[in-house]
Amino acid sequence: MSNLDGKVIVVTGGNGGIGLALAEGIAAAGGSVAVWGRNAEKNEAAVDRLVASGARAEAFVCDVSSEAEVIETMDRTIAEFGRIDGLFANAGHVGVSRPFLQLELDEWREVMAVNLDGVFLTMREAARRLVDQGEGGSLVAVSSTSAIHGAAGNDAYGTSKTALNGLVRSLAVGLARYAIRVNSLLPGWTITELASGGYENDRFREATVRRTPVRRWAEPSEFRDIGAFLADPALTYHTGQELVVDGGYTVF
Repeated sequence: MSNLDGKVIVVTGGNGGIGLALAEGIAAAGGSVAVWGRNAEKNEAAVDRLVASGARAEAFVCDVSSEAEVIETMDRTIAEFGRIDGLFANAGHVGVSRPFLQLELDEWREVMAVNLDGVFLTMREAARRLVDQGEGGSLVAVSSTSAIHGAAGNDAYGTSKTALNGLVRSLAVGLARYAIRVNSLLPGWTITELASGGYENDRFREATVRRTPVRRWAEPSEFRDIGAFLADPALTYHTGQELVVDGGYTVF
């Protein structure tokens, strides 16, 4: 069991789906959670759920594609908790499902602004605080198995998630001297609001289930313990890795 007593972890997009499950796992291991999200109502509902479990949690409204908002929200988080010990860059945007030949530049950039620029900004600001504190920490980018098997018809999303894995490898090397671990989490097909379009499409869902050895999609709750594991400060030698959690989809 991971022990996160006294640790403060930021989870962007932590107000639902996999992000909330990661936050719940951190809370169950004794950690405090800063939930960042654009929807104030969903943020508060997530915090109420975490507090009801006995954890300390606070909500912060933030659009991770805005550099000014990310810097301000990180400052507010530090002011509230006194420190941070890690960050899950989980906030994401699926974008439009459209053939590549019809994809518009503004649609491409809208996805990149959240999925790539947003991760860069939040991880940079978290890393700056962790370096200043001088005690190391953990950074996790939530990627996707789309980075492995491709995402035809959703090219911006798949490309953004592939790029995250490259960023993680670079940061793992560059930040190791500060005892900051950097890893990526690659979830497979999971029943979330973000993936609801695919799950509700009977043909698509059945096709993905047939290709998944465990023969089902994941529930967000199955990422709880993974969140605590990746944030665990005892894992001092675990960095630069891609943790795939997909029911065997990418190896079948």
